[in-house]
Amino acid sequence: MILNDLKNKTQNGTLKVGVVGLGYVGLPLAVEFAAKGIEVVGIDLSTEKVDSINRGENYILDVKSDLLRDLVKNGKLRATTDYSVIRELDAVSICVPTPLRKTGDPDISYILASRDEILKYAHAGMLVVLESTTYPGTTDELMVTAFEEKGLKVGKDVFIAFSPERVDPGNEHFSTHNTPKVMGGSTPACMEAAMAVYGLVIKQVVPVSSTQAAELVKLLENTFRSINIGLVNELAIMCNILNVDVWEVIRAASTKPFGFMPFYPGPGLGGHCIPIDPIYLSWKLKTLKYRARFIELADDINTTMPDYVVHRVGAALNDRGRAIKGSKALVMGVAYKRDIDDVRESPSLDIIELLIKKGANVEYHDPYIAEVTTANHKMKSVPYDKESVKKYDLAVICTDHRNVDYALLADSCPMVFDARNALASLGPKPNVVKL
Repeated sequence: MILNDLKNKTQNGTLKVGVVGLGYVGLPLAVEFAAKGIEVVGIDLSTEKVDSINRGENYILDVKSDLLRDLVKNGKLRATTDYSVIRELDAVSICVPTPLRKTGDPDISYILASRDEILKYAHAGMLVVLESTTYPGTTDELMVTAFEEKGLKVGKDVFIAFSPERVDPGNEHFSTHNTPKVMGGSTPACMEAAMAVYGLVIKQVVPVSSTQAAELVKLLENTFRSINIGLVNELAIMCNILNVDVWEVIRAASTKPFGFMPFYPGPGLGGHCIPIDPIYLSWKLKTLKYRARFIELADDINTTMPDYVVHRVGAALNDRGRAIKGSKALVMGVAYKRDIDDVRESPSLDIIELLIKKGANVEYHDPYIAEVTTANHKMKSVPYDKESVKKYDLAVICTDHRNVDYALLADSCPMVFDARNALASLGPKPNVVKL
């Protein structure tokens, strides 16, 4: 029986695994499999990433560089741009990006391209797991149908499942290994195959009844966060109108031991997941003649936060007899969240562009990101010390990296707009304006 053959390989050490897409999701997953002694091949169209891995050089903060180097050296992990290696593999995980088009529609072109390449070399007995976040129904509509059209019966000849990635870059406590992994199979046999393979490297695999349920799990998780962040961002706006400290309100509300979970305002949403995943769900429901109103409202609030920040900066400067135009501005942090080197969807980039558009001379500092490209500008991180900071008229704290001395700003910069409450420990200061 084909399923038993695959399961036997998970038990006798002969399993060979492929990971398509070697970014923030794919590379940590590949390393987890390889660290368990499984032969792993990473597949990516980027020759730069492939060459880097084959040299044993790491480019993902959440991956231990020494471990990656040893796995490559010991022959457990290698990378290629050639999909024909699929012929040799027993299981393949697809971890490619799923961005939004400029129209706001899901861009599943990377999934389709990967699927089509895999189909060229697909064979009986293999497991294919899609991990890329997408709308409900994608796995059955685009993966199952295509494999069966090729003559491979899903659940009998090949096994297909969906397992949403739950990577949290920079998280010191939860990694790929110990973050529970939701799994939905196209058939019971598909689920059995996926549980057997992923059970080798994931501490807890959580089964659900279908691929569609698994697809919705990820969308619920990030829609929950998006809506609550939207709520607290609007609360920040309301608190400013009411002349109340939003951070004090949240801190006091957090003392309630039940029925409340704190979320915090900021300059906008960033990262590949929270700003994008809810829109996938909203788009799917639109095709079914239903409007996801909470999602749309939260998206409206969150995406306008960079404009709100710049408006507040302009008002604060105006109170001090200055204008944004002609001012020298320092944006502190361009990563979308603290202690990582990821700028995907970062609101800092929008804030930089908005300040430049209003006539400010803008520079940035980020200890994790040496260079960044906004919509219209390419910039390099500038030095950060007391003398350097003195030359700026204002600073905007967009990302609160823990290895940065933000008190230096309060001591040396005429005006600081703190969008992250990074200066809370200093108490009220006349040159510090909080979100």
